[in-house]
Amino acid sequence: MSWYDIFPLVSTSFILLSGILVAIGWRLIIKKKREAHEKVMVAAAVAATIFFIIYVSRTIFIGNTMFNGPESLKNVYLVFLLFHIVLATVAAVFGITTLTLAYRKNFAKHRKVGRVTAMIWFTTVVTGVTVYVLLYLCYPGGHTKPVIDAIFG
Repeated sequence: MSWYDIFPLVSTSFILLSGILVAIGWRLIIKKKREAHEKVMVAAAVAATIFFIIYVSRTIFIGNTMFNGPESLKNVYLVFLLFHIVLATVAAVFGITTLTLAYRKNFAKHRKVGRVTAMIWFTTVVTGVTVYVLLYLCYPGGHTKPVIDAIFG
């Protein structure tokens, strides 16, 4: 197994872990277990951050993977990917906002924003895992030129 295969698997695993931790954290707060909720949600944020670091590193040094499926699915895939990217960006902003509200102990707003954030995050995780499955399991493709080579090559 090459770095080309390992990076996407590891990064997708972290985003999936993050989504699972958010679900556990939500359940904990429903059960009024605030300390456990806080720890699990911080772990979810750390997992999401690790995903982001791995994703950016892979993009810079290895490159992104092109869709290698049937031409008839390419436009559908690209629209789906764009939806995922926009959703992930929105989820990141909401996530940072939700964590900041909790840190500032503004729990009334944290509670309201947190529900929306969790739902957006769950959708982001599902679409992210779907992108991984399409690119690496269903239609494995070639990778593009690393950004670092494109800039300095």
